[in-house]
Amino acid sequence: MAGFEAPVPLLPEILALHGKWRARKPALICGDHHLDWAAFCAANHTFAHGLLARGVMAGDRVGIVMSNGAPMVQAIFGSMAAGAVSVPVNLSVSDDALVGMLEDAEIRVLVVSTDQWARLQGLLSRMPASLTLRVTSGPAEPGWLGLAELCRDQPNTLPDLRLAADAALNIIYSSGTTGLPKGILHSHRTRRDWAYDLAIALRYTSGARTLLTLGLYSNISWVAMLCTVLAGGTLVVHSKFDAGDFLETVARERITHTAMVPIQYQRVIERLAREHSDVSSMQGMMSCGSPLHEGLKREIFSRFPCGIIELYGLTEGIITTLDPEDAPGRWGSVGQPLIGTDLCIIDDQDKVLGPSETGEIVSRGRISMPGYWHREDANREAEFIDEQGRQWLRSGDLGYIDEDGFLYIVDRKKDMILSGGQNIYPQDIEAVLVQHPAVDDVAVIGVNSKRWGETPLGLVVPVANAKETTADLLAWANERLGRQQRLVAVNFVSGLPRNPNGKILKRELREQYREADDG
Repeated sequence: MAGFEAPVPLLPEILALHGKWRARKPALICGDHHLDWAAFCAANHTFAHGLLARGVMAGDRVGIVMSNGAPMVQAIFGSMAAGAVSVPVNLSVSDDALVGMLEDAEIRVLVVSTDQWARLQGLLSRMPASLTLRVTSGPAEPGWLGLAELCRDQPNTLPDLRLAADAALNIIYSSGTTGLPKGILHSHRTRRDWAYDLAIALRYTSGARTLLTLGLYSNISWVAMLCTVLAGGTLVVHSKFDAGDFLETVARERITHTAMVPIQYQRVIERLAREHSDVSSMQGMMSCGSPLHEGLKREIFSRFPCGIIELYGLTEGIITTLDPEDAPGRWGSVGQPLIGTDLCIIDDQDKVLGPSETGEIVSRGRISMPGYWHREDANREAEFIDEQGRQWLRSGDLGYIDEDGFLYIVDRKKDMILSGGQNIYPQDIEAVLVQHPAVDDVAVIGVNSKRWGETPLGLVVPVANAKETTADLLAWANERLGRQQRLVAVNFVSGLPRNPNGKILKRELREQYREADDG
């Protein structure tokens, strides 16, 4: 007897089915912009057909340089429905970094929001030769297609592309001002499986009403966004974060879920200490991007009946969650791995360590990225092969697993700085500083910040007889850096500690400046 074929739909098909069966249920709220699931899918599908009608093919990259809003949501999910690969770019990066990322991705399409149009118009001469279609969310400009025109008279059904599960879905760039950008690639399979597993861990249902306050270029936003749409819930998108607006929206819209970084929760808790707000609707709050310190975690539990789920992970993979029920007595832990994900700890010789031994965190599971875009060198560096020949993903972070199987983060093996939930790479800032003629040697480290969690500090060995002051160098560098990369200060030092191979010992510098903060 012949069996039945069991289809395994990808995200575009899942969402299209929501449009059929949940047609009148709200899908998206952005200010005065309200779309039910039927209208949400129709908007995404007309965008997809608009791309395809203009020669865009499955696999082509779509650069998205947009502020939060309905047009950005449409660009992300419309690109997905067209089989195109969305490349949402962090708006705070410098122009050089932005151009470098779009060039590295070899974008075919560029979509910008009205507030970013002038910036991108000024950078057109530096865009990659692969760019053939430019779209603005506002009215058409010379050489640009308006979003409404792109979608006009297009079918509102899902394009019949029959995408392969391993086809690329999106690329998210980690950071970069100079040097080679590092794009993190995810396929349709990994994003779907990732959404399934995270939706379970973060307690999403079809009744989810999720408030997004971070930029939709952030993988933190993608966590909440994909979990919500997978479950057939409702997205509520803010253009920016404000603690008062957050609390007002939670009460008015009966928000059930959100995903933010610790500094945002800190601002919300400070606001709740001054005024009452109804947060009883909240069912699942997730924090990630930087450590959620015990004091703040306890405060959140005291103010929100649902508590909070701390997530540890990378855009590349390696995700653990600390469930609210497990937090008491384990306030410093980041929890246990997702369903189907395995973790272990290895030493510098790649030997697997036992319970409570500190080493690098590695993982294997279906949510790991397929790889870095055009960076085989980075893929090799991120790979650990165990004695059975199995492939694991390196985190670059140090931690240990206790006797009960709970993970604790000890330190970052890499020198990455986590500022406001965004990854900042010191070498990018160092590459800018070292260009100044007064700089002989330089190191950048993260120091404590009351506002951002961490912020970059520049340590400079000046050339002999340099006339520039630290204030001069600070102003010079910050003019050339992205907003989130900007230095809090520049300090002159007589020398930098190095190992016998000449590598700067940044751990020593972090220890030396451990008590420093931005005031």
